[in-house]
Order: sequence, then C-alpha cells, then structure tokens
Amino acid sequence: MNERTLANPAVVGLAGFGGTTLLLQFHNLGWCGASPILWTALFFGGLMQLMAGMKEFETGNNFGFAAFCTYGAFWMALAGILLGTHFGILKPTTVDLGWFLVMFTLITAIFFMGAIRLSCSHAVLFLTLLLGFIFLDISHLGGPGMAFFTKVAGVDLIICALTAWYLMAHIVLKPLGLNIPLGNPWVKKS
Repeated sequence: MNERTLANPAVVGLAGFGGTTLLLQFHNLGWCGASPILWTALFFGGLMQLMAGMKEFETGNNFGFAAFCTYGAFWMALAGILLGTHFGILKPTTVDLGWFLVMFTLITAIFFMGAIRLSCSHAVLFLTLLLGFIFLDISHLGGPGMAFFTKVAGVDLIICALTAWYLMAHIVLKPLGLNIPLGNPWVKKS
C-alpha cells in the first residue's frame, strides 16, 4: 500500500502571515489605506493561519501549531478592533492598542527562543517580528513624539514579511528540486 504524502501546512500559514504583515506595513508607511488590511487580516492572515495551525496540530508540530494559531488570532483580533472602531462599538485609545501589542510582544519573545534552535531564517523571522512589536509598543505607549517608531517598525516588519515568504519558498520549492538554504540554527539543540 502506498503511503500518502501530506502537504506541509506551514506554506499557507507563512503565505498569510507574510502577505498580511507586508500589507499592514504599507499602511504604516502611508502607502495604502486600512480597508484592504481589514479583509486581509480576517481571511489571509487570520483564517488561513488558524487553519494552518490546526493542521500543524495534526502533524504534532507544537511550534507551528502555537505560532500559526497565535498570529492567526492576532490578525482576527486586529480586524475586530478595526471593525469595532469603525462602527463605534468600542473606541480603543493608542495606549489600549499599545497594551494589546505588548501581549503579543511577550508571546513573540517565547517563540523567538524556539526559533533560534530551528534555522537562521526562522531566527531572523522571529527576531524581526519581536523588534517590530517592540517598536510598535514604543510608538503606542511612549507618548507624543514616538509615532516615528511606527515607521521604523514598518521597515523592520517588511523584512519580517519577506523572510516569512522566503521560508514558504523553501518549503514549496524543495520538492521541485530547488533548495533554498535556511541557514544553521543560531543555537544548537541540546
């Protein structure tokens, strides 16, 4: 009996994460409005990553399961905040958004500790994500004059988004005979 090969769910999770992160940074840099971000956050970044996380659960990959579900929920929550603000249901302050971001900053720090043991590309992805969250935390919680850090985060998180797509390309292209190197882990597993 032939054993069926299953697709790697990380490809759709990384595609959704990278695409939605990239689009939000275009907004943060003033290149596009918020409307496409709302719908991308709900479906491409949110739902797609949540589905990828559930499929990672089935493979027994705790790291992929936790990361994709966490950031899928992040995007869905952000879309909810945007909808709630638009319809006047809730009006979060900049500080409210800052604390929302801090929660994900702390979670990202935990993922970064695991990513440095996977590959250089994973480490770069989670380091740039962690720095992006920190810059956004400063921008939202630092008071007047700190909005500049949103632009800094925008540049940093574009690198993060492209790194996610680099990892996705590695997974998609490797079975086709194109091996894109991920680099050695920064810290070896003990």
